[in-house]
Amino acid sequence: MSDFAEALRLLSTAQKSAKGVSVYTRYVNRPAGRLLAALAYRVGATPNQVTALGALFTFPALLAVALLRPGPAMAFWVCAALIVGFALDSADGQLARSRRAGSVSGEWLDHVLDCAKIVTLHLVVLISFYRFFDLPDPLFLLAPMAFQLAAVVIFFAGILTEQLKRRTERTAVPSTPPPALRSLLLLPVDYGMVCVMFLFLGSQDLFLGLYSALLVAHVLFMAAFLVKWFRELS
Repeated sequence: MSDFAEALRLLSTAQKSAKGVSVYTRYVNRPAGRLLAALAYRVGATPNQVTALGALFTFPALLAVALLRPGPAMAFWVCAALIVGFALDSADGQLARSRRAGSVSGEWLDHVLDCAKIVTLHLVVLISFYRFFDLPDPLFLLAPMAFQLAAVVIFFAGILTEQLKRRTERTAVPSTPPPALRSLLLLPVDYGMVCVMFLFLGSQDLFLGLYSALLVAHVLFMAAFLVKWFRELS
């Protein structure tokens, strides 16, 4: 038990900045990831093994969305698996930083799986809409395509901006904790909220409403992020 506590203490010093993250990532996902990273540290798992374990939770759950008719029990397990997969996605980075074992290949693997996860998520929603939903209008089939576009552009542009900013790290000022309101406003575009949304997959009207609301949020934030990031790099 003391080893686990020591691992948690060590991991608390290996946290990313809270800048640019929502309250879910800051107060739910990262603390959950820290617990999972401490367990991985205790058993001697590598960051890449934790990344792979996260994929084993995420992709079978997404496959179930495409293959199984939505229901309360199915929705609960899909949501739980996606949330655990997201926490493991945080745990691998924390474990790598605490062990000073980060690698270019590990970062590459993490980003590739993240991209595949985002693309697959909206693809399986499209399949579920087509197979199982009584949509009020066939145009709703375009919603997953638009959501996928916005989510992928935000993900790619955010990663690219971060990489380009590293060229000016020597002159960058230390980051300060983001205002609470900013973290709250970012909640609709947090992947964790997308995971939680699947808890309501068994109620088709509710899920469709939540999915449409998050789609609108992603499109609006995508436009705002692109303008912001372009100005910062300029």
